[in-house]
Amino acid sequence: MLLGILGFGMGTTVAATDRTDLNKATFAGGCFWCMVSAFDNLPGVVEVIAGYTGGSAENPTYEEVSAGGTGHAEAIQVLYDPGKTGYSKLLEVFWHNVDPTVTDRQFCDVGPEYRAEIFYHDREQQRLAEQSKAELALSKPLKEPIVTKITAASAFYPAEEYHQHYYRKNPVRYKYYHYTCGRAQRLKELWGNSSLER
Repeated sequence: MLLGILGFGMGTTVAATDRTDLNKATFAGGCFWCMVSAFDNLPGVVEVIAGYTGGSAENPTYEEVSAGGTGHAEAIQVLYDPGKTGYSKLLEVFWHNVDPTVTDRQFCDVGPEYRAEIFYHDREQQRLAEQSKAELALSKPLKEPIVTKITAASAFYPAEEYHQHYYRKNPVRYKYYHYTCGRAQRLKELWGNSSLER
C-alpha cells in the first residue's frame, strides 16, 4: 500500500498509485530522509516515498529495521513520469548522493539497513543500472572500488508518516543531522563540483 493522495506540481494533487503512466524506481542510500530530499524536486518526479525493502520481514516498523535482523534497508521509491525524465537521470542522481565504495553503511550510519543498493523493476532498469555502474568504474572518479549492489526489487513497505518528507517537516533537525553525519562533506570529497547532493 502506497500513500494516498500525493502532491504534484504547484498546488495540484494526483492519486499517484492510480496513474498508469508513471514508472517506479527504488534506491537505498543510507538515511532515507536525505534520499527523499535528493530526488523530491527533480523534473518529472511525481512523488518520493520513504520506506523499507530488500529484506524478508513483512510490514516492518522503523524500530525493527533499525534494530537489524529484518534484512531491510531504509530506501525510497520514486514515482516518475518517463515522458519528463528517464531512469538514467535518476541513476545519475543516485550515484552522486551515495558513497558507493562502502558496504553496509553510509556516512555516520552503520549497519546493513543503511546500505547503498539499486533495486531494479525490470530488465531495462537492470541493464541501465549495470551499465551506469560499469561506466562509473571506468571513468575512475573514485579511488576505491564500487561495491554497491544491483538487485531485483521486492516488496516495498512505506515508512511511518512522520518519516515522509522529514526534511520539510523538521528542517532544522534535518539540516543538523545532515551536516553532523558527514554526508555533505563526504559527497563533496567523492564527487567534487559534480555532486548533485541537496
